[in-house]
Amino acid sequence: MVHEHRLRFKTLFMVLLMVVCANVGDLLLKRGMTRIGAVHISLDGLQQALLSTVQNGTIWLAILFLLGFTLCYMSAVSWADYSYVMPAGAFGYATQTLLAIVVLHEAVSAKRWIGVFVICIGVFLVGQTKPNTTNSQQVAS
Repeated sequence: MVHEHRLRFKTLFMVLLMVVCANVGDLLLKRGMTRIGAVHISLDGLQQALLSTVQNGTIWLAILFLLGFTLCYMSAVSWADYSYVMPAGAFGYATQTLLAIVVLHEAVSAKRWIGVFVICIGVFLVGQTKPNTTNSQQVAS
């Protein structure tokens, strides 16, 4: 029983880190790409976008946060079920929507909010299950 509680805690903690890293990384990526401007699909347009991207510190910071997300995700799925980690991480969609409003000043329609609410219900339901349904001896502590 103690093992199950510890596994649930460390999995939820890692999912929380995944959400934070993904949300901050995505937000920084949006900010960086907004500064670059629209990318035109042509050889010259893509070259210009690539050059601007490589020179943009905000995008590099976004990449670091997204690498942090990847490391957290890899850790979580190494001990918890994929069918637990991915749906639990979907809570990030709710926080991304809030960040879009607060930081990016985007308008979010009622239909989008309903979708976010449905996702949150799903995350809550998944969170009520065991993080790992395989043989507990196979899971590293």
